[in-house]
Amino acid sequence: MRVVSLVPSLTEAVAATLPGALAGATDWCTHPPGLDVTRVGGTKNPDVERIRALAPDLVIANEEENRAPDLDALRAAGLTVLVTEVRSVPRAFRELERVLTACGAPARPRWLDEAEAAWGALHVPASRRTAVVPVWRRPWMVLGRDTFAGDVLARLGVHHVYTGHPDRYPRVPLDELTAAAPDLVVLPDEPYRFTADDGPEAFPGLPCALVSGRHLTWYGPSLAEAPRVLAEALRAGRR
Repeated sequence: MRVVSLVPSLTEAVAATLPGALAGATDWCTHPPGLDVTRVGGTKNPDVERIRALAPDLVIANEEENRAPDLDALRAAGLTVLVTEVRSVPRAFRELERVLTACGAPARPRWLDEAEAAWGALHVPASRRTAVVPVWRRPWMVLGRDTFAGDVLARLGVHHVYTGHPDRYPRVPLDELTAAAPDLVVLPDEPYRFTADDGPEAFPGLPCALVSGRHLTWYGPSLAEAPRVLAEALRAGRR
């Protein structure tokens, strides 16, 4: 089985489960470190001809990370494309199992069992905090409705303010974000790389939690440690 992955999360999942199956991955596929495969461009602008030349048995993609015209072009080139949809933690587990089975995994990997157990062991939070969760600035964009990251936070006791917004990633002016007066501002390091020097200064007087974007938005082996890593970062943001 030769696989090309257009999704960093799925690249890591396949590499951890089926070493040697990956023939290609995007420039943004950073895990596992040192992954030695052909790079096929970005998630939003994959090189269709380079992918076709790799002669993969399967291209794995995601309806949010990848653009429909690119996936259509891959299909038109005669390639089989599996498209995932992941908007909740339970759905992530189902989609991961589907992808790995399609890639030829003989059994469910241990890391997937461990990840599901880690999330299943979480207790219902006694209280919930409100948060705004920027994912970009210039312009400011935040988590809205029906997102995987939003579900991750909800399971950790964080209700993000724009969960009922009509858009999944709405653009919201900064003054409106601060006027919402959340208990916490959650700042991930991807897709925009918020840091201690780039992000918190925009929210004076509000507690800010810098969190790992990989643990907040990726669905793969990182899911096993995500509850602990994110919970620690959220607690640190309240100090």
